Amino acid sequence: MDVPVVVLGGVRTPFAKAGSALRHVAPLDLARFVLRETLDRAAFDPDLVDEVIMGTGAPPAEAPNIARSAAILAGVPERVPAYTVQRNCASGMEAIAQAADLIASGRARAVLAGGVESMSRIPIYFPDATSDLLVRLARARNAAGKARAVLAFRPRHFKPTPALLLGLRDPNCGLSMGETAERLAQEFGITREEQDRFSLESHRRAIAARKAGRLRDETMPLYPPGRETEPVVDDVGPREDTSLDALARLKPVYARALGTVTAGNSSPITDGAAAILLAREDLARALGIRPLGRILAHAEAGLAPSRMGLGPAFATARLLERAGLRISDFARIEINEAFAAQVLAVMKAFASQSFAERELGRSEALGEIAPDRLNPNGGAIALGHPIGASGARLVLTLLHELGRTGGGRGLATLCVGGGQGSAIAVEGSVR
Repeated sequence: MDVPVVVLGGVRTPFAKAGSALRHVAPLDLARFVLRETLDRAAFDPDLVDEVIMGTGAPPAEAPNIARSAAILAGVPERVPAYTVQRNCASGMEAIAQAADLIASGRARAVLAGGVESMSRIPIYFPDATSDLLVRLARARNAAGKARAVLAFRPRHFKPTPALLLGLRDPNCGLSMGETAERLAQEFGITREEQDRFSLESHRRAIAARKAGRLRDETMPLYPPGRETEPVVDDVGPREDTSLDALARLKPVYARALGTVTAGNSSPITDGAAAILLAREDLARALGIRPLGRILAHAEAGLAPSRMGLGPAFATARLLERAGLRISDFARIEINEAFAAQVLAVMKAFASQSFAERELGRSEALGEIAPDRLNPNGGAIALGHPIGASGARLVLTLLHELGRTGGGRGLATLCVGGGQGSAIAVEGSVR
């Protein structure tokens, strides 16, 4: 990057399983809360912001350009432009990448970026015939016409289809995200027990991080409507009471006879938002703001949609080449835990010489990922995966962890529905 890009601060909401603590908080509110809090925590003048970029997987109908609407509500001047990006699971990371590029190219001094998703509020679709009848009912000019329209309804017209289910099934390969994880489990020989053990460790680490107060560094309390005296403070997802026995009792969701992917070793459907403030390094210095760290490089890659879970391997290979780095250069690595099978497959792909030669066109493997350096505070299996926000959460979590543990470089990466991967390399500042 030509102009050094630093991260001045950031924050996220607690993540909550869809239908739980944040179900009544609109995505627009989730977004504006984190944008405002990010500015406040950094003591940064909104007049200095040059652009706002937010990512979301399912833009809400009431605010399709949610970045613009949330920015104004957060107190960013109306003269500051804003736009929304969509790269499925990597939408929040894409927002950060585009913000970094704007600054590195000299086109901006400071950019607010992040992601948001209220999966509780993703719409439910009804058949086209239902819509036709509703239109007919609305256009009826008299009581008789309205009655005829009402009498035309049949039970089949009230059979809904959650849009979320449509979004989680790839139109090119015809597989749901979970089914692609099952394929990776078979391809890489990953057992059900391995997946459950990985999931248990995700919960254990998230609970330990909560008890130590580490996650409070990156989260803000949220007051849902009707609960103004009962803020949501912690992530609603990590479970102290889970165990291998409890996980083993869960039935596979796909390929029930031989399947291995369950609700327990998959990330839950989640609500939440995250934002970070990026700026030129010289601006941070002039303002006397100590950054959380700096953005080193980012990369994106495509692959077969049926193997979308391997996206981190393809994106990281491109990033390492672009940045001149090795896996051993990273003190900490955050890989989004869409599914335990998917992360375990990525770890095997990273360490495989044959995979590197056959799939990545490299003469050597990417390198082994030390388990103690991966997702040390738990991952999406415990914390949750609000599609548009997860990429931003990974970067924020990574920078805070590096700051606590002596700085150094870090890698944040995730797979993307539709067959893509995204990766960002950062360098953390010692806090």
